[in-house]
Amino acid sequence: MADLLDNKNTGDYGDDAIVTLSPREHIRLRPGMYVGVVGDGSQPDEALYVLIKEVVDNSIDEFIMGAGRRIDITIEDKMVSVRDYGRGIPLKSLSAAVGQMNTGGKYGGTAFKKTVGLNGVGVKAVNMLSSSFTARSVRDGEARTVVFAQGLEVSDTWESGVEEKNGTYISYRVDEEVFGPYDYNMEYVEQKIRNYSYLNLGLTLTLNGRSFVSKNGLLDLVNDTMTEEPLYAPIHLTGEDIEVVITHGSGYGESYDSFVNGQHTTQGGTHQTALRAAVAKTLKEFYHKDYDPSDIRTSIIAAISIKVDDPLFENQMKTKFGSKEVSPGVSVNNFVADFLGKHLDDYLHKHPETAQILQKKIVENEKERKAISG
Repeated sequence: MADLLDNKNTGDYGDDAIVTLSPREHIRLRPGMYVGVVGDGSQPDEALYVLIKEVVDNSIDEFIMGAGRRIDITIEDKMVSVRDYGRGIPLKSLSAAVGQMNTGGKYGGTAFKKTVGLNGVGVKAVNMLSSSFTARSVRDGEARTVVFAQGLEVSDTWESGVEEKNGTYISYRVDEEVFGPYDYNMEYVEQKIRNYSYLNLGLTLTLNGRSFVSKNGLLDLVNDTMTEEPLYAPIHLTGEDIEVVITHGSGYGESYDSFVNGQHTTQGGTHQTALRAAVAKTLKEFYHKDYDPSDIRTSIIAAISIKVDDPLFENQMKTKFGSKEVSPGVSVNNFVADFLGKHLDDYLHKHPETAQILQKKIVENEKERKAISG
């Protein structure tokens, strides 16, 4: 016990041990708290790809607000550039918008609605984690360009009489002092750009000159990513602020892609939980059978996208959706359940062959489950 109470080797702990860091210093010291795993680019969920997403998200938000239908992205010699043709960041606020934490246009008001960028961190983290960072905004013939190095502003240029289209240009090179050696896996980047196109009909994205456009939204995503032949043509349902695709394969388990305001929630969340419950409930009611939910969902391949005001995510990377309501007084569960209860039921009544194939699959799952359990 005496050893446990011996403080001789615990080190000095006085006022001098307390350190206050600036936001820039903290981001550079603890980048993982802001942008996830700092790696060399070998994994798709690493910070390198989160940084790209943070910049593109802002351009996507412009499209969502009806400003700009094209986003050009280039990655060359580790320099990432993103040009949108939206409204352009307000010129007087440009430096603060990209360089000061907790500064932005998404804390209320009407400038942005049902968008994904919401915490005032994203593009600032990109800036502060880059050896070089440039932001340029063009608005009605006026332009401003600010340049940073490791989050510190080094130049600020104003121009008038420019003939460029309105919009924002961001370019940056990730700082190897923080990340170490790294390289971009372009397959990972391309998949993220494809997802943006699936979720934003009417938007054209280019990556190093290659165009990504979707005509059928999540239906294109499911058809493009399925690794097996579906048992029936995917059911594609759309409504205000919600889109769902459902089919079944022949494999085991359940496969979902879920999105909130264009954010790929790879860890699911309340919307995905609501989808799983609503599919089971709707099909039980349609067939007037008390099927086990697991028999209904085994081999399911599905995707859901919803749009909400002020979404709550459970981490900075926004990979898990946590909101319980889509709007005041309307729960996520009820929103999804009501939508499927009407539209999936209507679809199956209009497509009896699909309903028959689906029921046959459920019965087969039930028989197999009972045979395994003895």
